[in-house]
Amino acid sequence: MTDALTGRHTRQTDPTTGKPPPGRAASVASSLIRVKELSILLVTIAAGIYFSLTNAGFNSTENYHTIAQYVAPWAIVAAGQVMLLICGEIDLSAGFVFTLSPFLLIGFNHAGVPLFWSLIAALLISAVIGTANGLIRTVFGLPAFITTLGMAFLLQGLALILSGGSPVSAPTEGWVVTWFGRGPWTEFAWALVIVAVMQVVLSASRFGIYTQASGGNPVAAAESGIRINRVKVINFALTSTLAGLAGILQGTRVGSYDPTNGGFNTMFFAVAAAVIGGTALLGGSGTVVGAFLGALLLGIVYDGFNLTGINASAFPLVLGIAILIAMLLNVYLTLLRKRMSSPRGH
Repeated sequence: MTDALTGRHTRQTDPTTGKPPPGRAASVASSLIRVKELSILLVTIAAGIYFSLTNAGFNSTENYHTIAQYVAPWAIVAAGQVMLLICGEIDLSAGFVFTLSPFLLIGFNHAGVPLFWSLIAALLISAVIGTANGLIRTVFGLPAFITTLGMAFLLQGLALILSGGSPVSAPTEGWVVTWFGRGPWTEFAWALVIVAVMQVVLSASRFGIYTQASGGNPVAAAESGIRINRVKVINFALTSTLAGLAGILQGTRVGSYDPTNGGFNTMFFAVAAAVIGGTALLGGSGTVVGAFLGALLLGIVYDGFNLTGINASAFPLVLGIAILIAMLLNVYLTLLRKRMSSPRGH
């Protein structure tokens, strides 16, 4: 700025730090660093560009549809897992709720219940399963890992009993079938809607604030009047409900409900998507949009491997490396954001 008396130019200083304000480029860089999803977005774009250049079949409507089919169930389950991880918990049984819910739907339907109400009943039972997980965790104090691991094996047994150990044909007619998986792109559309709604819940609702406080500083949250146990139980129920919906959507799209589908594989992909997307395993921070981008990255890499003929056995190796790099990057960016928000930059 220009001094009115001397006519000389003087440099403004930040009153909190005593230092000159950063330039425009530095301000832009600072703003970008604060965007939690930026790193995973850039990696996802880079992966898409790489496979576009290395395989001519990548950029086609059919292949985009294939990627969407990979991404949708992982993103839906991850939307719930993010909420649980943020409040310091995890649900290992979500993949088996994914497996069980279609057989609950078909069981009610075969008993004479209309298809729509059969679907609602299956989702309600999924919510009850999650509520049971949450109550066991909060009332009896069992770690979520042990609680949901036991529930996972229980649900796996139920799915095998209800199915007889064999796939069952999914319903093929009616608007419920069309809107819940069989219509073109409907599964992916559900994933987009759920991710958008859950992100709004997390970032712009009181419940989302309570969820973040419960994982970030549970002692302070409890002292401020937040009912931490209630928040956790609701998030357990929410995660199971979303997992149940994802299982119905995918099975209906494929045309059969398979008792070997879902399980730990789906659950771990959902958790991997959340972690790669920036959700902290120790709780307190994370975004649903980041988890969606993590699922999208996994889908692109998985599809790219298939197109380029790379052995599918190498995918777990890439997944493990991606998780480790994502965790290290997230830790580094978290420290960098804290340093930038500190009054003296320390």
